[in-house]
Amino acid sequence: MAVNLANRVMALTPSTTLAITAKAKELKEKGVDVIGLGAGEPDYNTPQHILDAAARSMNEGHTKYTPSAGLPALKKAIIEKFDRDQGLTYKPNEIIVANGAKHALYTFFQVLLNDGDEVIIPTPYWVSYPEQVKLAGGVPIYVDGLESQQFKITPEQLETAITEKTKAVIINSPSNPTGVIYTAEELQELGKVCLERNIVIVSDEIYEKLIYGNHRHVSIAQLSPELKEQTIVINGVSKSHSMTGWRIGYAAGNREIIEAMTNLASHSTSNPTTTAQYASIAAYNGPQEPVEEMRQAFEHRLEVIYDKLVSIPGFTCVKPQGAFYLYPNVKGAAEITGYQDVDAFVEALLVEAKVAVIPGSGFGTPENIRLSYATSLDLLEEAVVRMKDFVESKRQA
Repeated sequence: MAVNLANRVMALTPSTTLAITAKAKELKEKGVDVIGLGAGEPDYNTPQHILDAAARSMNEGHTKYTPSAGLPALKKAIIEKFDRDQGLTYKPNEIIVANGAKHALYTFFQVLLNDGDEVIIPTPYWVSYPEQVKLAGGVPIYVDGLESQQFKITPEQLETAITEKTKAVIINSPSNPTGVIYTAEELQELGKVCLERNIVIVSDEIYEKLIYGNHRHVSIAQLSPELKEQTIVINGVSKSHSMTGWRIGYAAGNREIIEAMTNLASHSTSNPTTTAQYASIAAYNGPQEPVEEMRQAFEHRLEVIYDKLVSIPGFTCVKPQGAFYLYPNVKGAAEITGYQDVDAFVEALLVEAKVAVIPGSGFGTPENIRLSYATSLDLLEEAVVRMKDFVESKRQA
């Protein structure tokens, strides 16, 4: 049967992350010793008190529908979390719980954008931002976060990118894939432009608990009442509490936007999974020591592996300040090993060195690769040894 698919899905760009992951999985199934560094999730199980709360909720019969925007008790826990961590005050009708932060973003773009509306997306970007904008009929407008600027955009760049069609700008801090963090001063200047031009700010803060060194996370929404009103904060329990598979995220912000998102959710997903919502209440209301233990483990891995990574010929890397990714520029390594581009270099790393990384082309910067250090230190060190041996052997050849 001939099928004519909708234009909206035909315009989507295939995920490079999934492509590499699939190829690595295929090799592993054949018995090949591949080290995968593509994971976008912590390598820890969900803390026990959260698992216990989920089981308890089911045993107590909490297995039915909930309100579309989430359980009142979970909204309360999220509101208390905002007050505790950022000093921000939200009302229940300014919060929607979604099936993951990704779903919260998707729903937001669906209710905000009309055909042709523009969303400014700094590069490098998380792979789903532009695709979600396109699915809502919008147009992604890319602004280069240069490596010389620690991958962050400036107020001048933002101002230049704004047109009469601009509806929103995305700020992801800490960033996937770079791990860099915007300072309060940098956010203040970007926010000033958005206020002057009436641009909605999408603040993706999913990695806020994974901060290293003397750096700190600042939400642009906490800088002024005006910026709070202009900002939709996206967050969730996936990265902070190692709950990626539970699929609970949320959006907080303008009541009219949240109401529209709730109406759309009521006709698409009905409600987030009930058991996962009860688990998330325990995540925010229960002990936070597991969150800190995981953060410390990631920071230790970063400190051990960073210097070894940048010792590989042709690798340079802005040191991450948060999240759990390294995003080195490997153009030099591709050149000295004789590959025409980084994508080809990445494929050779997988096939010959048995190391799976994600090419930066999927994030809008084709000279880079993304490596996750959400895996054991032993595997990380072995992966770096394999990559270094690969580059040096090819250079000598």
